[in-house]
Amino acid sequence: MGDPNCPQCHGLGYLRRDAEPGSPDFGRLDICVCRQSQVAQTVRERLFSLSHLDELQGLTFESFNTRGRKGVGELQANSLEWAFNRARQYAGSLNGWLLLQGGFGCGKTHLAAAIANFVVGMGVPTLFLTVPDLLDTLRFSYDSEETTFEQRFDEIRNAPLLVLDDFGTQNATAWAQEKLFQIVNYRYINKLPLVVTTNLDLDEIEARIRSRLADPELVSAVRIVAPDYRRPTDDKGHPELSSLDLHASRTFASFDDRREEGLASDEVRSLEKAVKAATTFVAKPRGWLVLTGPYGCGKTHLAAAIANTLADKGNPPLFIMVPDLLDHLRATFSPSSNVSYDHRFDEIRTAPLLVLDDLGAQSTSPWAKEKLHQLFNYRYNAELPTVLTVAVDMLESIDERLRVRLLDERICTICAITAPAFHGGKARKAKR
Repeated sequence: MGDPNCPQCHGLGYLRRDAEPGSPDFGRLDICVCRQSQVAQTVRERLFSLSHLDELQGLTFESFNTRGRKGVGELQANSLEWAFNRARQYAGSLNGWLLLQGGFGCGKTHLAAAIANFVVGMGVPTLFLTVPDLLDTLRFSYDSEETTFEQRFDEIRNAPLLVLDDFGTQNATAWAQEKLFQIVNYRYINKLPLVVTTNLDLDEIEARIRSRLADPELVSAVRIVAPDYRRPTDDKGHPELSSLDLHASRTFASFDDRREEGLASDEVRSLEKAVKAATTFVAKPRGWLVLTGPYGCGKTHLAAAIANTLADKGNPPLFIMVPDLLDHLRATFSPSSNVSYDHRFDEIRTAPLLVLDDLGAQSTSPWAKEKLHQLFNYRYNAELPTVLTVAVDMLESIDERLRVRLLDERICTICAITAPAFHGGKARKAKR
């Protein structure tokens, strides 16, 4: 009820609009100013209780480490700082939408909760929900005695600020997709503030929602490339397909120059040239670097050293054996695959830096040849930095369409290692 002494509603708490019969506003009731603050407080408390923000009260801008843990590379630290600044700016304006993308544990949820906590402190009713919890809230309302589905649905889509955490982790039923689209579309049409966090790329999100999230006039998209904050020693931020963690010990410092093996002078020089080419490439990754030689001569070690050096700088490349690459592509055709072929292939061919180990060891089926040609052709035309290792015995067996790319000196630097396979031994002293 309203204020009994209110001169407008006289304690009723609402006013009936003065409109002609037939008008859309005829008979409509409005909340009286004497109880608007009370209603607003009730809305804030209800949304706060639905959000469980009391459990996230420690996730604030003040508690966020803007440069990440010690040891995080510069590129990764910069992405964290940029995301932090964009989140603070958004919290102060609530202008448009904010999309936070990145891997598990990179800080997306912390920043989203920091926005919510800041805005709640400013008195703005805010609803913070993981997407699975949002859908559960809607499902439970069907049997609720306290509210109806329509009331709960309207409460969610009209929240002054809505934060959807972990978008894409929900069960993708037709009902779930439809409800999410209705919520997102409603807020899109009405330009209501929305914050979304997701581990997915945009092309993995349902097309109708993706088109809204991709609108540059409304949405500010921020990608965080930092590793998992909870596992700083285990997670280096490598791409999902990368096997670089298996080669963590292969660095330039651990590379053996093999002088104690008694190698021929031309073999030693070939190793020196390969190391120099690899360190030059690390300093400014540009063009293609092709390392050839017999099995076990050190090609993979140098390729991994390049990748590990760049990863330590916060720019982890995609390091993968060619046979494994093709297996990953084939796996997308399985009915149980949770990623499409197009997404997986695009992820590989557009990698900012790609290290392909053991080219030529793959199956030479027509399908494999065609996929590798498409991959090479794309990166060749786009001049994307690429490192390849090829056993010298395999050079002649490589598809000619690939070989002509590898032999193009305008984009490729070829280092031929002539040293034999490394066994870790020392040269034997001659007997007298």
